[in-house]
Amino acid sequence: MGNLIITIGREFGSAGKNVGLSLSEHLNIPCYDKELLERAAKESEFCEEIFEHHDEKPTSSFLYSLVMDANALGTYTTAPGLLDMPLNQKVFLAQFDTIKKIADNESCVMIGRCADYALADYDNVVRVFIRADEEFKLKRLMDRFKCDEKTARDLMKKTDKKRASYYDYYTSKKWGDSSSYDLCLNTSDLGVEGAVNVIMNYIEVKKRHGLGEI
Repeated sequence: MGNLIITIGREFGSAGKNVGLSLSEHLNIPCYDKELLERAAKESEFCEEIFEHHDEKPTSSFLYSLVMDANALGTYTTAPGLLDMPLNQKVFLAQFDTIKKIADNESCVMIGRCADYALADYDNVVRVFIRADEEFKLKRLMDRFKCDEKTARDLMKKTDKKRASYYDYYTSKKWGDSSSYDLCLNTSDLGVEGAVNVIMNYIEVKKRHGLGEI
């Protein structure tokens, strides 16, 4: 039995992170979200602020100039063949390597950050995308941020656009397209625990049929 990796792509407001955290508790395995940035920073020698600034964003020319002048040291700035690579791509590769190292060493849940693409050659991965109806997402965002519907809708659209741009920029797939995932679930219908149950049932079926290394 290999490590079990569950990757979760999610629409903003769909409770995708909640699904990941609940899976983490049910399966007693770690959940990586922002923690991936801290881990990648330690392993690459980039400062963590660089990863936070580039987090699920395709480009940042301002930070590129700033960091290349002052902070960008270590493997991803000096290795042969990488000297002329834009900073955002170096940051992505550093995060990409960290995702693979984690998957090689432990079972876990990974949220966002193209983890499904980084682990495309791994058999022991369940790739999930969480979506929800607009009304459901707006209500959650209004409650979470204590804002009106217009503000929540603007935030939802901008965040999803950013995530889609990041995913489409770095991968050969399309964010949210069902062909990129094993499961696409609607939390408006299932709720968080319902989505968790579907994912766990899928894992059990995959084990019984001997599919992959899970």
